[in-house]
Amino acid sequence: MATTTASAQLAEAGPGPLAEDPARHRRYTNRYAGFAYLMLAPAVILLGIFVIWPAIYAVYLAFQDWSFYKAPTFVGLQNFTNVITDPLFINAIVRGLKFVLMTVPIMLVLAFLFSCLVVSVGKRFSTLLKISIYLPTIISTVITSIIFTIIYDYSGGLLNWAIGLFGLDSIPWLGDPKYALKAIAIPAIWLGMGLTSLIMVSAMIDIPEEFYEAASMEGANWWKKTLYITIPQMKNILLYLLVTDFVAALQQYELPLVMTNGGPLDSTMLPNLFIFSHFRGDPTAGYSIAAALLLFVVLGAISAGIFRVVNSEKSVD
Repeated sequence: MATTTASAQLAEAGPGPLAEDPARHRRYTNRYAGFAYLMLAPAVILLGIFVIWPAIYAVYLAFQDWSFYKAPTFVGLQNFTNVITDPLFINAIVRGLKFVLMTVPIMLVLAFLFSCLVVSVGKRFSTLLKISIYLPTIISTVITSIIFTIIYDYSGGLLNWAIGLFGLDSIPWLGDPKYALKAIAIPAIWLGMGLTSLIMVSAMIDIPEEFYEAASMEGANWWKKTLYITIPQMKNILLYLLVTDFVAALQQYELPLVMTNGGPLDSTMLPNLFIFSHFRGDPTAGYSIAAALLLFVVLGAISAGIFRVVNSEKSVD
């Protein structure tokens, strides 16, 4: 009603002074447009210098035989062919996808259950829970790697001491290819749960309480409310977290570098660590740049596939 009244008043008032004078309207428009361009200019310049130009130059170098000691020589698709036919790179991609399966589903489920707990308790206790879950997010990944390396230590680590209480032998968590990648997945989940949980809590708080009250009157229990109200209302948030957590897990780099340096027997050599190790040990940089571009294509293709399978849409009209 208020909107209708305001529209009627505007209609009665007729066109404003700017509408009556087109030349004056253009001067105002140009003035504000120029100010907007001036404000955007620093961001566009920095984006061009640090993102767009390096990306274009990287694509250029991917087609060159180039090192820091000689001028680039055009080799066409040779670098990409070398990368695609390199079993070490293919194994790193497959290993990265396994690492995604080890971390992302568990992280999303644990974060969802934790968020349900946060929104169901009192305000003071929920604040304490949110602080406790957010703490790992602000801890350096390097520090986390060192802490978990100490925990996994074969001779004096906390984990082997704990399983020793049950009469079990010590396990070389980071020294055995069978356990190494799983051992790295645990701190990855611990680090990623904080931000994921807080985003889920924010999404749950925004769900209208009337939905749950109506469901309660129909006799729905917690599982039915979660299945038919909470998850559908959080569909877009869950899609966002699925894609971002997938990209972050596949690009994990610091944990395997500090904890195992890709070993033992390359069992923790994830894609980014493989590219970095190759770049560090090979003076020919074209191969490493081509591998990075192919990893970018893999990430983009899988992310696009996820968006296509799980379409985002408006949850409430």
